Amino acid sequence: MGETNSIAVGLTALSQLLKREKARGSKTLLLKPETEEALHTLPMKLMKAVTASSGSAGEIVNEKAATMTPSEVERSAGTGSSVVAQGGDAGSEKWARAELNEIFKEAKNCEECRALGTLRDQIVFAVGNPMADMMFVGEAPGAEEEKERKPFVGPAGRKLDQIIGATGLKRDDVYISNIVKFRPKKGDGRFQGTSNRKPDTTEMAASIRYIRREIEVVRPKVIVALGGTAAEGLLEVGGSVSGLRNQVHEFDGVPVVVTYHPSFLLRQEGEGDANKAMAMKRRVWEDVLKAMELLEMPISEKQRGYFL
Repeated sequence: MGETNSIAVGLTALSQLLKREKARGSKTLLLKPETEEALHTLPMKLMKAVTASSGSAGEIVNEKAATMTPSEVERSAGTGSSVVAQGGDAGSEKWARAELNEIFKEAKNCEECRALGTLRDQIVFAVGNPMADMMFVGEAPGAEEEKERKPFVGPAGRKLDQIIGATGLKRDDVYISNIVKFRPKKGDGRFQGTSNRKPDTTEMAASIRYIRREIEVVRPKVIVALGGTAAEGLLEVGGSVSGLRNQVHEFDGVPVVVTYHPSFLLRQEGEGDANKAMAMKRRVWEDVLKAMELLEMPISEKQRGYFL
């Protein structure tokens, strides 16, 4: 029954994906070659499952798999995928908010994260539209974010809002999150004040499951990775932002554009070299234009020539 269980779960997930994309107005879906091959061989697998079954055809769909909650599916299959809707129709905003709330609760009580002893206690989860086409992913919260309990607030948040606004969208139109949900400590954290640091690879490895599941729920059509640390955590590759930008990467089938972190732009502005700061801001905007193109958003001539 192992194969029939996986078929049942897979068909349920496919059905939910199609419903979600239909609700979002999508008329087409891009499929990877391996996905096309899996769909092509599915009828034969179903026929084999019927033949192998000693009971009625109704036994093809495993009853438990068809009624499992997303958390139960995750524990059983280890995928983290949300297979069965709860709190609303699969793919609806109500469903997505309920799913994200479950992820928030699990991240808040992440035993592996807390066992590291290098992260502070206050969780900073995510903000924005759970049905967003564009998703921004940073590295970890800082002092301002920890205080407000929201990602990307303070000067870096205002810079990100400026970037989002230049696309014609608002903060509420996109989804914003971080790979690590807790502010990294400096030392034992007692005298840290407003000083921040980037998360290390161990902290990102303990936390990556949550951003992965957020992406599975939101299903953005493009992800913008803000900074080299976020890119490293998502893509599991090293390298500088300058080496990773100017190309489209992929995370679980979702296109990823890498660009500089808003705080990096602020540091450039503070160094006093106006030409260098302007050049860096233009590079960020070129990366965002690439994300807009992937979304097939309308881009005006003014936007084409825009400098942040």
